[in-house]
Amino acid sequence: MSDTPFGFGLPPEEPEDGDGKKKDPAGGGQGSGDPMNPFGFGGLPGMGGAGGDNPFAAMFGSMNPNDLGAAFQQLGQMLSYEGGPVNWDMAKDIARQTVAQGTSDGTKDASVSPGERSAVEEAVRLADHWLDGVTSLPSGATTAVAWSRAEWVEATLPAWQQLVDPVAERVGAAMGDVLPEEMQAMAGPLLGMMRSMGGAMFGQQIGQAIGVLAGEVTGSTDIGLPLGPAGKAALLPLNIEAFGKDLGVDANEVRLYLALREAAHQRLFAHVPWLRSHLFGAVEGYARGITVDTSKLEEAVGGLDPSNPEQLQEALQQGMFQPEETPAQKAALARLETALALVEGWVDAVVHEAAKPRLTSADALRETLRRRRASGGPAEQTFATLVGMQLRPRRLRDAARLWASLTDARGHEGRDGLWEHPDMLPTAADLDDPDGFVHREQMDFSELDKMLGEAARKPNLKKDDGESGPEGSTGSGDGKDSDGKGDGDK
Repeated sequence: MSDTPFGFGLPPEEPEDGDGKKKDPAGGGQGSGDPMNPFGFGGLPGMGGAGGDNPFAAMFGSMNPNDLGAAFQQLGQMLSYEGGPVNWDMAKDIARQTVAQGTSDGTKDASVSPGERSAVEEAVRLADHWLDGVTSLPSGATTAVAWSRAEWVEATLPAWQQLVDPVAERVGAAMGDVLPEEMQAMAGPLLGMMRSMGGAMFGQQIGQAIGVLAGEVTGSTDIGLPLGPAGKAALLPLNIEAFGKDLGVDANEVRLYLALREAAHQRLFAHVPWLRSHLFGAVEGYARGITVDTSKLEEAVGGLDPSNPEQLQEALQQGMFQPEETPAQKAALARLETALALVEGWVDAVVHEAAKPRLTSADALRETLRRRRASGGPAEQTFATLVGMQLRPRRLRDAARLWASLTDARGHEGRDGLWEHPDMLPTAADLDDPDGFVHREQMDFSELDKMLGEAARKPNLKKDDGESGPEGSTGSGDGKDSDGKGDGDK
């Protein structure tokens, strides 16, 4: 299977290791560039290894005679799909099947025990207490939950849908946009089948990716985005155990450190109301720039056999769709990458400040997680594959240094106050010159917001001389008293 499942070509150079150095391409591991392993994960059915020649292996299982009935039933559902750009029912089913198969080390998903649930609740409670002393943002977690891998899939699917749908929808629309209207009318049934198949292909790939990611993540915010329900700090005990297995660190310290990261993310997303829409809006802005390589589409459609679904999948994956390098698209990508770096850098800085005096392994855990992120681990690789964007991990370290410098120069309130307005945040250029940003005079938006608010209220104020105000204001005959409010407003 190609390493460009939506036809997106990721940058050809190797990812950086977090200090500006290139990874050793011979190092293997996640994201090693194996063309039969587009998500950087091993052991997936239909994605290299056993069953690699059958892209529907994840959906059809082992294809023994007992499975054929279910297989043909799913194929019928796939061809009859008339929903959105991604068949999310199929994505959910395949994600659950992938989780049920277990991870490459043989670990199977399991229900969370009462003891594990209590340990997670206690870890999040203690983490929030520690964070109170290192940030002015109050707690953002109303509840602490312990999830199995399957529960993580169920809880995060709505966020994945919001992330992926704009990209998949633009890709699907592009298939029809390049055809003249008369050809669209003639090819109506074929285009309908292609949309159904495209929705199924996207659903299959996304389901596999999410299913594998469920076996790796330790919480709901591993990729720097709020994937779970608002106010729920979530940890996955089974994955936390696997994460700390070979670190030589006490399991309680590992759990506490990861709880600190989860609770810090929750504070940020709960108390910076514009942040979620800013991040997801950048994905949508990027998706709007996606266009089609017309010549490749014409060639692919001309030789397409509607009865051969594997041929369509191959066509989808061999560069039919390429992102147009427009200034608007580059700006959207830069905005997303910078915002994610600032989120992760802030979390890294405040968690380190809270953990350093309390956890003997704080430095080791911090470096382990930094390297995991910088080496193109499962979270980054999945995100890059699903939405066609590759993050720049080196920006995480730059952002963490900047937030730490801001703490030294302005204190916790001065640092956290920058989240009040997106225009107050550091830019990509500021990450290159943190000292310049730290000592620069910052804009104060509080007075401007106050003036704008007063200006917005003035047209509704009653005129003393009885004159009519601007449109929508009716003077003394409007039933309002001197403060501009009617009886029902008090």
